Order: sequence, then C-alpha cells, then structure tokens
Amino acid sequence: MKKLSFITILSLIFFISCDTDQQEPEYERVVTGAENLVENYLDELEGKRVGLVMNPTARIGERHMLDILLEKEINLTALYAPEHGFRGEAGAGDIIEDGVDQESGLPVFSLYGETRKPTEEMLDEVDILLFDMQDVGARFYTYHATMGLVMEAAADAGKPVWVLDRPNPIGGEYVSGWMMEEEHKSFVGPYEIPAAHGMTLGELAKMMVGENWLDIESDSEPELKVIEMNGWGREMKWPETGLEWVAPSPNLPTFEHAYVYLGTCLIEGTTLSEGRGTSDPFLTLGSPGTELTDEQIADLNRKVEYATITPAEFTPEEIPGVATSPKHEGELSYGISIELESTDYDPVRSGLLILKTLMDASNQAEVNDFMYRLTGTEKVDEVLSGDIDPMTVDFDLDPFMQQREQYLIY
Repeated sequence: MKKLSFITILSLIFFISCDTDQQEPEYERVVTGAENLVENYLDELEGKRVGLVMNPTARIGERHMLDILLEKEINLTALYAPEHGFRGEAGAGDIIEDGVDQESGLPVFSLYGETRKPTEEMLDEVDILLFDMQDVGARFYTYHATMGLVMEAAADAGKPVWVLDRPNPIGGEYVSGWMMEEEHKSFVGPYEIPAAHGMTLGELAKMMVGENWLDIESDSEPELKVIEMNGWGREMKWPETGLEWVAPSPNLPTFEHAYVYLGTCLIEGTTLSEGRGTSDPFLTLGSPGTELTDEQIADLNRKVEYATITPAEFTPEEIPGVATSPKHEGELSYGISIELESTDYDPVRSGLLILKTLMDASNQAEVNDFMYRLTGTEKVDEVLSGDIDPMTVDFDLDPFMQQREQYLIY
C-alpha cells in the first residue's frame, strides 16, 4: 500500500474539518434576545433603575430573567404583570392585582386589571423598561397588545423600551387569516395585521413605531431598542429552534396546542367548548349538543392534512389557575380531538373548516360578537353559511406582506 505523505494527511484533515463545519449549523439552538442582553448589554444598564415587563416565559434555560438580573446586580425597581400574571399564576381573563413579588420583594404593577397601560405613577421609579415574553404568533394573543401600550406609556414618560426578542413559534413565513378591520379592533386585535402575522415581537414593535400605530399623547418619539436573536431563520418553526417550550399561558402547555390554537381559538367566539377545563384545550372541541356523523368526521380527515381527527367525549371541569368556570362545566360533551402530525398543517384554514363542521353538527350552538374580534371581520359568516370554502378562502394578504417587509429583522 502506498504511504501517505505528512502533507497529504494534513490536507485530508483540513478537508474533513471544513466539510464538517459546512454541515453543522452556526448555532446548535437559537440564542434568544434575553441571552444576548446578559452577554453583551448589561453594561448599558449600569446606573439605571430597571423595570421588567415579563411573564414565566422570560427565561434562559431553567432560570427566570428576574433571578438572573438580580444575580448580575442590575438595579431592578419594578415588575409589570400582563395577562396570566408575572409568574403565570392566573388563568385566561382573570384580573391581575397590584402586589409584591414574594421571592424578590419587588412591587408588581398589574397590566391586566383596572388599567392595561402603565400609568405615570407606575413608571416613576424606572428609567428603562425591558420587555420579554414568548409570543405565539397570533393577532388575538394579548402580549403584543400589552407591548404596544407599554411603548405608548414609556414614550409619554420619555423612557426607553428594550424588547428582548424570541422566536415566532409558527415561523416567519406562515401568514394567514383576515386582516383586522377598524370597527372590530380590541385588546385581542389592536392593530391591522392578519390572524397569523409571521413576525417576532421585536419586528412587530418596529412596525408599531414605523406605521405610527401607537397613541402617544406627548411630542416624544418612542425610544425602542430590539435585542435581537442569533440563529433564528424565518423558515424555522418551534421544534427547529432547540429551545425548551415554556407555556406562554396555562392553556397552551405544548407547542402542538399553540400551533393548532391559531385556528381553533375561534371556537371561543361561539357557545361551543374550546376544551378549557380538559387536558387538551384547543385540541378538544365540542358541546353537550354536538352530534357529528361518521361522514362529517371522514370529511374532516379527508380535507385537513397533517392531522388526525377523531370523535371525542369530554367533561370540562374547573382547574385552578388554568380554567375558571369553563364552558359546559360538569356536562358530558361530544365533539372531536385533534392530533397534530406535522407542522405542514395549516392551522387557520383547518380551524375554519373545523369551526364550520362543529357548528353544523350542533343545533343549539351560536356565534357571539367575540367571534368578530377574533377574526377581525364579519367575513367569517360567509364561511359558516357555506358561501366560501374555508380551505381555499383568499385573505388578500399581499399588501400586508409588502408593508411588513421593511420591519423584518431576520
């Protein structure tokens, strides 16, 4: 056998090393804005009184940002609690009270009680606000509404807001659903964006400023700084980020629940149960009066790709801190269970088809005004009446896609 020269061996080692480098991603997992803050920006917080607008998802690994920043001797002076509370102790819609964080002794101001916007007094003891929450990518999820109100109050007070960016779990390419129409704006839909917007909170914050969506009473301009992520691409959905899922609210315990939620949340705009009070909210749907036929179940499985839909029986029960007085509490209900098979599943269109099918199978079920705050339009009535096919509906999103382009970071 011919012997290899020393130079040849070195060349082979170099070639193999380069080839390996090309195959490995730059990051084994996404590096969040919170991590970048701790690694690169803490010196800019020296000498400042810092307020935290956070919830349980504001973590690096197993540790909450509050504990990390206290350990780093950052001068924290106030905490601000969105829906579900600073530490996630409250259920959906539960009023949050002002109080004191028992572990740190810091004052906690509620942003989901008598006011959803920080008052001038709430900001007296801070020089800068850090906003860090894991969003789910849905217009009707309230964290970006809270972020907008915080940015308005901070601008009026002449104080900067830093948004510590995190991934959109649904990815940055999936955009779907109707645009919010002016007459249906509310806290679950304050801005003219589609139901699934495909943006991070940092990108949305930039868009709020750039499009003049913020209601600022003073002449001050918003002072916004986005602490960006490393390693996140628009094509990435949550399983590809390498990050551990921390429930952004009690009824979204896994990524699968959050993914399907983008469509099945619309059940909240009806008298049907969206599965609160069960182990699988938004994956378990129905009511005591729902009577699905085998043909309807087969039709759902034929049209809804990348999920399996099966008949289900369930009884919603109150779960402290998770489901308070759920619809049809204590009543045996009938409907469906959804098992997600792939992130190629289309949550918005599939959710619309599921909504129509369940309404057709439930003689006493009704739609209420909350439906239009969720969908942003009354066009959903055309889906429910059968005039529009939910799987082929055109949401006319080209103008939004062009509008958002200048605010995309990743």
